[in-house]
Amino acid sequence: MSRQHYIDKFVDHYEFPRHRGALPEADIVAYEVNAGCGDAITIYLKVGEGDIAEMIQFEGEGCTISQSAASILLEMVQRRPLAEIEAIDYNDLVEALGKEIVSTRVRCATLGLKTLKTAIKQHYAHHPQVSS
Repeated sequence: MSRQHYIDKFVDHYEFPRHRGALPEADIVAYEVNAGCGDAITIYLKVGEGDIAEMIQFEGEGCTISQSAASILLEMVQRRPLAEIEAIDYNDLVEALGKEIVSTRVRCATLGLKTLKTAIKQHYAHHPQVSS
């Protein structure tokens, strides 16, 4: 993909975020903040049978990169097994988001993934019999 394509994708997800908003029926709510810049993400996770991410929503404040990356990530992982989501490498996410675009703002770009992994850990802490 071209640099412009990545930029256009970020702008689209910032202006029209996917999976944004609270999820009242969430099993887990996780919050993380990037202390360096103040960006914040809250992840709402509802886990279905077979440890599937039945529904994931987010709320947040911050830069275009942190908010767009969270939207892009959640679009990628809806209805996926938690173990598969846990296995997502931060470097792989940066590549998928466009390394050239996010390389100077990696903490912003990966804040959503960090928060989602925190939510999954909380789920396993409450349901140890299903942890991987």
